[in-house]
Formats: sequence, structure tokens, C-alpha cells
Amino acid sequence: MFEPIGAVCNHEQVLYGLRYATVARRLGKIDPFHEEGGYWLRDSGEQQVLRCFIIPRGVALIAGGTVTPTATSFTLVAEAGSDTCGICSNRFLDKEFKTVRYELTVTMLDANRFHYKEDSQLRMPGRPDLFHHTDGNTLTRVTA
Repeated sequence: MFEPIGAVCNHEQVLYGLRYATVARRLGKIDPFHEEGGYWLRDSGEQQVLRCFIIPRGVALIAGGTVTPTATSFTLVAEAGSDTCGICSNRFLDKEFKTVRYELTVTMLDANRFHYKEDSQLRMPGRPDLFHHTDGNTLTRVTA
């Protein structure tokens, strides 16, 4: 679900955005295995796109990137420790499943479809390498 929120003014900065919510369920199951809610924001003055979201497991994230008005593909990044585009987790997740980097690439396929690919990189005790939690899909606009 995407819902326009209109202009958000921070002094001379003006953001335009969409509120969104995602609920994912396994086929045939009622209970969701993943939920998130947040905002997609556009800062035209800085040519920045931000995706801000929270997951009810105790993770909040702001990913950002430079996106020109004519771009058909773009990447947003968040890194643990960043003051601007960062990741914040609860104590348990920070210790056991620390998300150190998040990357999202969006490619517009046409006026009604886009593809996304995301990679959440986690550091876990006992694993020498980062664990890459990945997802991707193509979404199509559906009208009622």
C-alpha cells in the first residue's frame, strides 16, 4: 500500500513522500512472517531519495541515495554508525544479528511496474563472513 503524504517542510527543505506498509505471509498462512511500515521521501533540492522504515522486531532504518529526476534505476544505502543514513537495532539484535549495511536497488520497468533487489548484511557471532539476507521482486500497479 502506498499513500501520498504531500509536502513536509523542514525550514527551507521541502520533502514529498509516500507512506507505505508491507505485510508478507507465506502461502496458505494467516500470520505474517514480515511486516514493515515507513515512508519514501524525495528531497528535490538535494536530489535525494530516502526510504525510512521500522520493523516490529526492533529495527529502524533510513536508507538514502542521490537520484536524478530522469533516473530509471537507483540505489539507496544505509550503514550502521552513519549519522544520516543509518541503522538502529534493539540490544538483542545488535548483539546477535547486527545489520551493518542495507542496499536497495530499484529499477523502473515502465509506468506501472518496478523491480527491487535488496540486501541486508548481518554480522552474527560464530560466522566469519557477513550473512546476506536478500529479497527481490517485481511489483505491478493494481487499480480497484
